Amino acid sequence: MDIFELQAEKNLLKDAPLSERLKPGKLEDYVGQEHILGKGKLLHRAIIADKITSLILYGPPGTGKTSLAKVIANTTKSNFVRLNAVTDGLKELREVVATAKNDLGMYDIKTILFIDEIHRFNKAQQDALLPYVEKGTIVLIGATTENPYFEVNNALISRSMLFKLEPLEEKHIQKIIMRALKDKEVGFGNANICMDSVAVDYLANMANGDARRALNALELSILTTDRDEQGIINITIEVAQECLQKKHIKYDKNRDEHYDVVSAFIKSMRGSDPDATIHYLSRMIYAGEDPKFIARRIVIAAAEDVGNADPIALLVANNAAQAVQFVGMPEARIILSQAAIYIACAPKSNASYMAINKALKDIEEKNIGGVPPYLRDQSYSGAKKLGHGVGYLYPHDYEGNYVKQQYLPDELIGTVYYEALDNGYEKKIKERLKILKNKEK
Repeated sequence: MDIFELQAEKNLLKDAPLSERLKPGKLEDYVGQEHILGKGKLLHRAIIADKITSLILYGPPGTGKTSLAKVIANTTKSNFVRLNAVTDGLKELREVVATAKNDLGMYDIKTILFIDEIHRFNKAQQDALLPYVEKGTIVLIGATTENPYFEVNNALISRSMLFKLEPLEEKHIQKIIMRALKDKEVGFGNANICMDSVAVDYLANMANGDARRALNALELSILTTDRDEQGIINITIEVAQECLQKKHIKYDKNRDEHYDVVSAFIKSMRGSDPDATIHYLSRMIYAGEDPKFIARRIVIAAAEDVGNADPIALLVANNAAQAVQFVGMPEARIILSQAAIYIACAPKSNASYMAINKALKDIEEKNIGGVPPYLRDQSYSGAKKLGHGVGYLYPHDYEGNYVKQQYLPDELIGTVYYEALDNGYEKKIKERLKILKNKEK
Protein backbone atom coordinates (compact mmCIF):
# COMPACT_ATOMS: atom_id res chain seq x y z
CA MET A 1 0.00 0.00 0.00
CA ASP A 2 1.54 3.34 -1.10
CA ILE A 3 1.14 6.72 0.60
CA PHE A 4 -1.81 7.73 -1.61
CA GLU A 5 -3.71 4.50 -0.90
CA LEU A 6 -3.00 4.93 2.82
CA GLN A 7 -4.37 8.47 2.77
CA ALA A 8 -7.44 7.36 0.79
CA GLU A 9 -8.15 4.66 3.36
CA LYS A 10 -7.85 7.19 6.18
CA ASN A 11 -10.26 9.53 4.39
CA LEU A 12 -12.76 6.73 3.90
CA LEU A 13 -12.48 5.73 7.55
CA LYS A 14 -13.08 9.32 8.65
CA ASP A 15 -16.43 9.38 6.84
CA ALA A 16 -17.38 5.80 7.69
CA PRO A 17 -20.18 4.93 10.15
CA LEU A 18 -19.24 4.84 13.82
CA SER A 19 -19.44 1.05 13.92
CA GLU A 20 -16.79 0.85 11.18
CA ARG A 21 -14.52 3.50 12.67
CA LEU A 22 -14.59 1.85 16.08
CA LYS A 23 -13.42 -1.59 14.95
CA PRO A 24 -10.45 -2.56 17.15
CA GLY A 25 -6.99 -2.67 15.66
CA LYS A 26 -5.37 -4.64 18.48
CA LEU A 27 -6.30 -7.86 20.22
CA GLU A 28 -6.35 -6.15 23.62
CA ASP A 29 -9.02 -3.72 22.35
CA TYR A 30 -11.31 -6.52 21.19
CA VAL A 31 -14.43 -6.88 23.35
CA GLY A 32 -16.26 -10.15 24.03
CA GLN A 33 -15.95 -13.73 22.74
CA GLU A 34 -13.82 -14.78 25.70
CA HIS A 35 -14.72 -18.41 25.03
CA ILE A 36 -12.45 -18.36 21.97
CA LEU A 37 -10.26 -15.30 22.58
CA GLY A 38 -9.58 -15.41 26.30
CA LYS A 39 -5.94 -15.61 27.30
CA GLY A 40 -4.65 -19.12 26.79
CA LYS A 41 -7.39 -20.05 24.32
CA LEU A 42 -6.32 -21.60 21.02
CA LEU A 43 -7.31 -18.71 18.76
CA HIS A 44 -5.74 -16.14 21.09
CA ARG A 45 -2.47 -18.07 21.09
CA ALA A 46 -2.53 -18.47 17.31
CA ILE A 47 -3.03 -14.73 16.73
CA ILE A 48 -0.28 -13.74 19.18
CA ALA A 49 2.14 -16.25 17.65
CA ASP A 50 1.10 -15.28 14.09
CA LYS A 51 0.33 -18.94 13.36
CA ILE A 52 -3.17 -18.60 11.94
CA THR A 53 -4.44 -21.56 9.95
CA SER A 54 -7.53 -21.54 7.73
CA LEU A 55 -10.62 -20.83 9.81
CA ILE A 56 -14.29 -19.94 9.52
CA LEU A 57 -15.88 -17.39 11.84
CA TYR A 58 -19.59 -18.02 12.29
CA GLY A 59 -22.07 -15.93 14.27
CA PRO A 60 -24.91 -13.38 14.20
CA PRO A 61 -24.40 -9.85 12.82
CA GLY A 62 -22.58 -7.40 15.06
CA THR A 63 -20.67 -9.97 17.10
CA GLY A 64 -17.20 -9.02 15.86
CA LYS A 65 -16.31 -11.28 12.91
CA THR A 66 -14.86 -8.57 10.68
CA SER A 67 -13.37 -6.85 13.73
CA LEU A 68 -11.50 -10.05 14.52
CA ALA A 69 -10.29 -10.23 10.93
CA LYS A 70 -8.99 -6.67 11.25
CA VAL A 71 -7.12 -7.59 14.45
CA ILE A 72 -5.50 -10.51 12.63
CA ALA A 73 -4.63 -8.24 9.69
CA ASN A 74 -2.87 -5.80 12.01
CA THR A 75 -1.05 -8.57 13.88
CA THR A 76 0.22 -10.85 11.14
CA LYS A 77 3.39 -10.48 9.08
CA SER A 78 1.65 -12.26 6.21
CA ASN A 79 -0.01 -10.40 3.37
CA PHE A 80 -3.65 -9.79 4.26
CA VAL A 81 -6.18 -9.56 1.45
CA ARG A 82 -9.90 -8.99 1.85
CA LEU A 83 -12.67 -10.01 -0.55
CA ASN A 84 -16.41 -9.72 -0.16
CA ALA A 85 -18.45 -12.57 -1.57
CA VAL A 86 -21.27 -10.16 -2.43
CA THR A 87 -19.19 -7.99 -4.78
CA ASP A 88 -16.21 -10.17 -5.72
CA GLY A 89 -16.08 -13.37 -7.76
CA LEU A 90 -13.77 -15.85 -9.47
CA LYS A 91 -11.86 -13.14 -11.35
CA GLU A 92 -10.80 -11.38 -8.16
CA LEU A 93 -10.11 -14.71 -6.47
CA ARG A 94 -7.78 -15.82 -9.26
CA GLU A 95 -5.90 -12.53 -9.06
CA VAL A 96 -5.38 -12.98 -5.31
CA VAL A 97 -4.18 -16.57 -5.81
CA ALA A 98 -1.74 -15.58 -8.56
CA THR A 99 -0.17 -12.90 -6.35
CA ALA A 100 -0.12 -15.29 -3.37
CA LYS A 101 1.72 -17.93 -5.39
CA ASN A 102 4.31 -15.39 -6.46
CA ASP A 103 4.83 -13.99 -2.95
CA LEU A 104 5.13 -17.46 -1.46
CA GLY A 105 7.54 -18.69 -4.13
CA MET A 106 9.70 -15.57 -4.47
CA TYR A 107 9.69 -14.13 -0.96
CA ASP A 108 8.37 -16.94 1.28
CA ILE A 109 5.55 -14.67 2.43
CA LYS A 110 2.17 -16.20 3.15
CA THR A 111 -1.16 -14.65 2.18
CA ILE A 112 -4.17 -14.58 4.45
CA LEU A 113 -7.37 -14.21 2.44
CA PHE A 114 -10.37 -12.93 4.36
CA ILE A 115 -13.72 -13.52 2.63
CA ASP A 116 -16.62 -11.73 4.22
CA GLU A 117 -20.08 -13.27 3.67
CA ILE A 118 -18.45 -16.45 2.39
CA HIS A 119 -21.83 -18.18 2.30
CA ARG A 120 -22.65 -15.92 -0.67
CA PHE A 121 -20.06 -17.75 -2.78
CA ASN A 122 -21.74 -20.43 -4.86
CA LYS A 123 -20.52 -24.03 -4.97
CA ALA A 124 -18.22 -23.44 -7.94
CA GLN A 125 -16.60 -20.44 -6.27
CA GLN A 126 -16.13 -22.32 -3.01
CA ASP A 127 -14.70 -25.31 -4.89
CA ALA A 128 -12.18 -22.98 -6.57
CA LEU A 129 -10.73 -22.19 -3.14
CA LEU A 130 -10.12 -25.83 -2.19
CA PRO A 131 -6.81 -26.64 -3.91
CA TYR A 132 -5.16 -23.42 -2.72
CA VAL A 133 -6.34 -23.86 0.87
CA GLU A 134 -5.24 -27.51 0.80
CA LYS A 135 -1.78 -26.71 -0.58
CA GLY A 136 -1.28 -23.76 1.74
CA THR A 137 -1.08 -21.21 -1.07
CA ILE A 138 -3.49 -19.10 0.93
CA VAL A 139 -4.72 -19.16 4.51
CA LEU A 140 -8.48 -18.70 4.39
CA ILE A 141 -10.52 -16.77 6.93
CA GLY A 142 -14.19 -16.94 6.08
CA ALA A 143 -16.90 -15.00 7.91
CA THR A 144 -20.56 -15.90 7.75
CA THR A 145 -23.79 -15.16 9.59
CA GLU A 146 -25.21 -18.49 8.41
CA ASN A 147 -24.61 -21.95 9.78
CA PRO A 148 -21.54 -23.10 7.80
CA TYR A 149 -22.71 -26.71 7.92
CA PHE A 150 -25.63 -25.59 5.74
CA GLU A 151 -23.97 -22.95 3.58
CA VAL A 152 -20.27 -23.83 3.20
CA ASN A 153 -18.85 -26.82 1.33
CA ASN A 154 -18.00 -29.73 3.61
CA ALA A 155 -14.58 -29.93 1.97
CA LEU A 156 -13.79 -26.35 3.02
CA ILE A 157 -15.10 -26.95 6.53
CA SER A 158 -12.92 -30.04 6.90
CA ARG A 159 -9.84 -28.00 5.96
CA SER A 160 -10.64 -25.15 8.33
CA MET A 161 -11.07 -24.57 12.04
CA LEU A 162 -14.57 -23.43 12.95
CA PHE A 163 -15.12 -20.77 15.61
CA LYS A 164 -18.62 -19.71 16.63
CA LEU A 165 -19.08 -16.14 17.87
CA GLU A 166 -21.93 -15.67 20.31
CA PRO A 167 -24.19 -12.60 20.69
CA LEU A 168 -22.41 -10.04 22.87
CA GLU A 169 -23.45 -9.67 26.48
CA GLU A 170 -24.87 -6.38 27.72
CA LYS A 171 -21.65 -5.63 29.62
CA HIS A 172 -19.69 -5.95 26.37
CA ILE A 173 -21.97 -3.56 24.47
CA GLN A 174 -21.92 -1.10 27.37
CA LYS A 175 -18.12 -1.12 27.19
CA ILE A 176 -18.20 -0.51 23.43
CA ILE A 177 -20.67 2.37 23.83
CA MET A 178 -18.50 4.02 26.49
CA ARG A 179 -15.47 3.69 24.25
CA ALA A 180 -17.40 5.37 21.42
CA LEU A 181 -18.28 8.26 23.74
CA LYS A 182 -14.73 8.71 25.04
CA ASP A 183 -12.52 7.95 22.02
CA LYS A 184 -11.18 11.22 20.63
CA GLU A 185 -9.77 9.80 17.41
CA VAL A 186 -12.58 7.67 15.95
CA GLY A 187 -15.39 8.23 18.45
CA PHE A 188 -17.15 11.25 19.95
CA GLY A 189 -14.63 12.07 22.67
CA ASN A 190 -14.38 15.69 21.45
CA ALA A 191 -18.11 16.27 20.98
CA ASN A 192 -19.08 17.20 24.57
CA ILE A 193 -21.75 14.53 25.03
CA CYS A 194 -23.63 13.59 28.18
CA MET A 195 -25.41 10.25 28.04
CA ASP A 196 -27.62 8.89 30.80
CA SER A 197 -26.50 5.57 32.23
CA VAL A 198 -30.13 4.45 31.77
CA ALA A 199 -29.85 5.23 28.05
CA VAL A 200 -26.59 3.28 27.82
CA ASP A 201 -28.22 0.31 29.53
CA TYR A 202 -31.23 0.58 27.23
CA LEU A 203 -29.15 0.47 24.05
CA ALA A 204 -27.06 -2.41 25.39
CA ASN A 205 -30.17 -4.40 26.22
CA MET A 206 -32.25 -3.65 23.15
CA ALA A 207 -29.40 -4.29 20.72
CA ASN A 208 -29.85 -7.99 21.54
CA GLY A 209 -26.16 -8.85 21.32
CA ASP A 210 -25.50 -6.79 18.16
CA ALA A 211 -22.86 -4.12 18.78
CA ARG A 212 -23.31 -2.62 15.31
CA ARG A 213 -26.99 -1.97 15.99
CA ALA A 214 -26.19 -0.27 19.29
CA LEU A 215 -23.51 1.94 17.71
CA ASN A 216 -25.74 2.90 14.78
CA ALA A 217 -28.46 3.97 17.21
CA LEU A 218 -25.91 5.88 19.31
CA GLU A 219 -24.55 7.70 16.25
CA LEU A 220 -28.05 8.61 15.08
CA SER A 221 -28.88 9.89 18.58
CA ILE A 222 -25.83 12.15 18.63
CA LEU A 223 -26.18 13.47 15.08
CA THR A 224 -29.88 14.33 15.44
CA THR A 225 -29.84 15.90 18.91
CA ASP A 226 -29.32 19.65 19.29
CA ARG A 227 -26.92 21.05 21.86
CA ASP A 228 -28.30 22.74 24.94
CA GLU A 229 -27.40 26.25 26.11
CA GLN A 230 -24.11 24.98 27.54
CA GLY A 231 -23.22 23.34 24.22
CA ILE A 232 -23.82 19.79 25.51
CA ILE A 233 -25.55 17.02 23.55
CA ASN A 234 -27.75 15.22 26.07
CA ILE A 235 -28.67 11.65 25.16
CA THR A 236 -31.58 10.58 27.31
CA ILE A 237 -33.53 7.34 27.42
CA GLU A 238 -36.26 9.01 25.31
CA VAL A 239 -33.73 9.92 22.60
CA ALA A 240 -32.26 6.41 22.62
CA GLN A 241 -35.72 4.84 22.36
CA GLU A 242 -36.64 7.02 19.42
CA CYS A 243 -33.46 6.17 17.52
CA LEU A 244 -33.47 2.45 18.18
CA GLN A 245 -37.23 1.98 17.80
CA LYS A 246 -38.25 -1.69 17.61
CA LYS A 247 -35.97 -4.22 19.25
CA HIS A 248 -34.13 -6.36 16.75
CA ILE A 249 -34.72 -10.10 17.05
CA LYS A 250 -32.44 -12.44 15.12
CA TYR A 251 -34.92 -14.66 13.35
CA ASP A 252 -34.53 -15.45 9.66
CA LYS A 253 -37.40 -17.69 8.63
CA ASN A 254 -35.20 -19.80 6.38
CA ARG A 255 -32.04 -19.95 8.44
CA ASP A 256 -30.38 -21.22 11.57
CA GLU A 257 -31.98 -18.93 14.15
CA HIS A 258 -35.45 -19.87 12.91
CA TYR A 259 -34.87 -23.57 13.47
CA ASP A 260 -33.23 -22.96 16.86
CA VAL A 261 -36.21 -20.96 18.18
CA VAL A 262 -38.77 -23.42 16.80
CA SER A 263 -36.81 -26.30 18.31
CA ALA A 264 -36.69 -24.57 21.70
CA PHE A 265 -40.45 -23.87 21.49
CA ILE A 266 -41.26 -27.53 20.84
CA LYS A 267 -38.87 -28.80 23.50
CA SER A 268 -40.28 -26.36 26.07
CA MET A 269 -43.80 -27.66 25.46
CA ARG A 270 -42.51 -31.22 25.68
CA GLY A 271 -40.62 -30.36 28.86
CA SER A 272 -43.77 -28.96 30.55
CA ASP A 273 -42.36 -25.43 30.97
CA PRO A 274 -45.16 -22.97 30.12
CA ASP A 275 -42.99 -19.90 30.74
CA ALA A 276 -40.27 -20.96 28.31
CA THR A 277 -42.98 -22.03 25.87
CA ILE A 278 -44.52 -18.55 25.89
CA HIS A 279 -41.08 -16.92 25.61
CA TYR A 280 -40.22 -18.74 22.40
CA LEU A 281 -43.75 -18.31 21.08
CA SER A 282 -43.36 -14.57 21.63
CA ARG A 283 -40.07 -14.54 19.77
CA MET A 284 -41.72 -16.12 16.75
CA ILE A 285 -44.73 -13.81 16.85
CA TYR A 286 -42.56 -10.71 17.34
CA ALA A 287 -40.38 -11.68 14.36
CA GLY A 288 -43.42 -12.13 12.11
CA GLU A 289 -43.59 -15.91 11.90
CA ASP A 290 -46.64 -17.30 10.08
CA PRO A 291 -49.18 -18.12 12.85
CA LYS A 292 -50.37 -21.13 10.84
CA PHE A 293 -46.84 -22.55 11.01
CA ILE A 294 -46.84 -22.13 14.80
CA ALA A 295 -50.28 -23.73 15.08
CA ARG A 296 -49.07 -26.77 13.13
CA ARG A 297 -46.18 -27.23 15.58
CA ILE A 298 -48.65 -27.15 18.47
CA VAL A 299 -50.90 -29.74 16.81
CA ILE A 300 -47.93 -32.04 16.24
CA ALA A 301 -46.78 -31.64 19.85
CA ALA A 302 -50.29 -32.48 21.08
CA ALA A 303 -50.18 -35.83 19.27
CA GLU A 304 -46.48 -36.65 19.64
CA ASP A 305 -45.75 -35.54 23.19
CA VAL A 306 -49.12 -35.52 24.98
CA GLY A 307 -50.92 -38.27 23.12
CA ASN A 308 -53.42 -40.32 25.12
CA ALA A 309 -52.17 -38.94 28.42
CA ASP A 310 -54.65 -36.16 27.61
CA PRO A 311 -56.65 -36.85 24.43
CA ILE A 312 -58.31 -33.44 24.75
CA ALA A 313 -54.95 -31.80 23.93
CA LEU A 314 -55.25 -32.67 20.25
CA LEU A 315 -58.76 -31.21 20.17
CA VAL A 316 -57.51 -28.00 21.78
CA ALA A 317 -54.57 -27.76 19.35
CA ASN A 318 -56.65 -28.54 16.27
CA ASN A 319 -59.38 -26.07 17.28
CA ALA A 320 -56.68 -23.46 17.86
CA ALA A 321 -55.26 -24.08 14.38
CA GLN A 322 -58.70 -23.52 12.85
CA ALA A 323 -59.38 -20.48 15.02
CA VAL A 324 -56.06 -18.90 14.04
CA GLN A 325 -57.06 -19.03 10.37
CA PHE A 326 -60.54 -17.69 11.16
CA VAL A 327 -59.46 -14.83 13.43
CA GLY A 328 -56.03 -13.80 12.08
CA MET A 329 -53.42 -11.65 13.76
CA PRO A 330 -53.00 -9.90 16.11
CA GLU A 331 -55.75 -11.65 18.12
CA ALA A 332 -54.51 -15.07 16.96
CA ARG A 333 -51.60 -14.63 19.37
CA ILE A 334 -54.05 -15.18 22.26
CA ILE A 335 -55.31 -18.42 20.75
CA LEU A 336 -51.75 -19.67 20.14
CA SER A 337 -50.81 -18.76 23.70
CA GLN A 338 -53.75 -20.67 25.19
CA ALA A 339 -53.10 -23.78 23.10
CA ALA A 340 -49.33 -23.78 23.69
CA ILE A 341 -49.77 -23.37 27.45
CA TYR A 342 -52.32 -26.22 27.50
CA ILE A 343 -49.87 -28.53 25.71
CA ALA A 344 -47.01 -27.47 28.00
CA CYS A 345 -49.07 -28.13 31.15
CA ALA A 346 -50.69 -31.37 29.99
CA PRO A 347 -49.44 -34.80 31.19
CA LYS A 348 -47.06 -36.31 28.65
CA SER A 349 -46.86 -39.61 26.79
CA ASN A 350 -45.14 -40.44 23.52
CA ALA A 351 -46.52 -44.00 23.49
CA SER A 352 -48.67 -43.37 20.40
CA TYR A 353 -45.72 -41.80 18.58
CA MET A 354 -43.43 -44.70 19.48
CA ALA A 355 -46.11 -47.24 18.50
CA ILE A 356 -46.52 -45.99 14.93
CA ASN A 357 -42.75 -45.69 14.45
CA LYS A 358 -42.19 -49.25 15.65
CA ALA A 359 -45.00 -50.58 13.46
CA LEU A 360 -43.70 -48.77 10.38
CA LYS A 361 -40.23 -50.16 11.01
CA ASP A 362 -41.67 -53.70 11.10
CA ILE A 363 -43.54 -53.04 7.85
CA GLU A 364 -40.26 -52.04 6.25
CA GLU A 365 -38.01 -54.72 7.69
CA LYS A 366 -40.08 -57.82 8.58
CA ASN A 367 -42.25 -60.43 6.92
CA ILE A 368 -45.61 -59.08 8.02
CA GLY A 369 -47.79 -61.78 6.47
CA GLY A 370 -51.35 -61.33 5.26
CA VAL A 371 -54.56 -60.22 6.93
CA PRO A 372 -56.20 -63.20 8.73
CA PRO A 373 -59.09 -64.50 6.52
CA TYR A 374 -61.81 -63.87 9.11
CA LEU A 375 -60.82 -60.17 9.29
CA ARG A 376 -60.99 -59.64 5.54
CA ASP A 377 -63.75 -57.73 3.76
CA GLN A 378 -66.79 -59.79 2.92
CA SER A 379 -69.00 -57.04 1.53
CA TYR A 380 -68.63 -58.01 -2.13
CA SER A 381 -70.16 -60.94 -3.99
CA GLY A 382 -68.12 -64.11 -3.73
CA ALA A 383 -66.13 -63.00 -0.68
CA LYS A 384 -67.61 -65.67 1.56
CA LYS A 385 -66.74 -68.36 -0.97
CA LEU A 386 -63.13 -67.27 -0.49
CA GLY A 387 -63.51 -67.60 3.26
CA HIS A 388 -63.35 -63.85 3.86
CA GLY A 389 -65.02 -62.87 7.13
CA VAL A 390 -65.90 -66.43 7.98
CA GLY A 391 -65.35 -67.11 11.68
CA TYR A 392 -65.15 -63.45 12.71
CA LEU A 393 -66.31 -62.86 16.28
CA TYR A 394 -68.35 -59.65 16.62
CA PRO A 395 -67.24 -58.08 19.96
CA HIS A 396 -70.63 -56.46 20.64
CA ASP A 397 -72.21 -59.87 20.85
CA TYR A 398 -70.19 -60.63 23.97
CA GLU A 399 -70.18 -59.46 27.55
CA GLY A 400 -68.30 -56.20 28.00
CA ASN A 401 -68.14 -55.81 24.22
CA TYR A 402 -65.02 -57.90 24.15
CA VAL A 403 -64.03 -61.38 22.99
CA LYS A 404 -60.61 -62.96 22.69
CA GLN A 405 -59.58 -63.02 19.05
CA GLN A 406 -56.36 -62.87 17.04
CA TYR A 407 -56.07 -59.64 15.09
CA LEU A 408 -52.40 -59.51 14.16
CA PRO A 409 -51.07 -61.61 11.27
CA ASP A 410 -49.60 -64.97 12.31
CA GLU A 411 -46.10 -63.66 11.62
CA LEU A 412 -46.48 -60.90 14.22
CA ILE A 413 -48.29 -62.73 17.02
CA GLY A 414 -47.11 -61.46 20.41
CA THR A 415 -45.78 -58.16 19.04
CA VAL A 416 -46.54 -55.16 21.25
CA TYR A 417 -46.53 -51.73 19.63
CA TYR A 418 -48.55 -49.62 22.03
CA GLU A 419 -47.17 -49.55 25.57
CA ALA A 420 -49.42 -47.25 27.56
CA LEU A 421 -47.78 -45.21 30.30
CA ASP A 422 -49.01 -44.29 33.77
CA ASN A 423 -49.48 -40.60 32.94
CA GLY A 424 -52.84 -38.87 32.91
CA TYR A 425 -55.72 -40.55 31.10
CA GLU A 426 -53.35 -43.10 29.59
CA LYS A 427 -53.14 -44.74 33.01
CA LYS A 428 -56.83 -45.66 32.63
CA ILE A 429 -56.13 -47.03 29.16
CA LYS A 430 -53.32 -49.14 30.57
CA GLU A 431 -55.58 -50.48 33.31
CA ARG A 432 -58.31 -51.39 30.80
CA LEU A 433 -55.84 -53.20 28.54
CA LYS A 434 -54.60 -55.12 31.58
CA ILE A 435 -58.16 -56.16 32.48
CA LEU A 436 -58.82 -57.35 28.90
CA LYS A 437 -55.57 -59.29 28.90
CA ASN A 438 -56.51 -61.01 32.16
CA LYS A 439 -59.81 -62.07 30.60
CA GLU A 440 -57.90 -63.98 27.95
CA LYS A 441 -56.25 -66.21 30.55
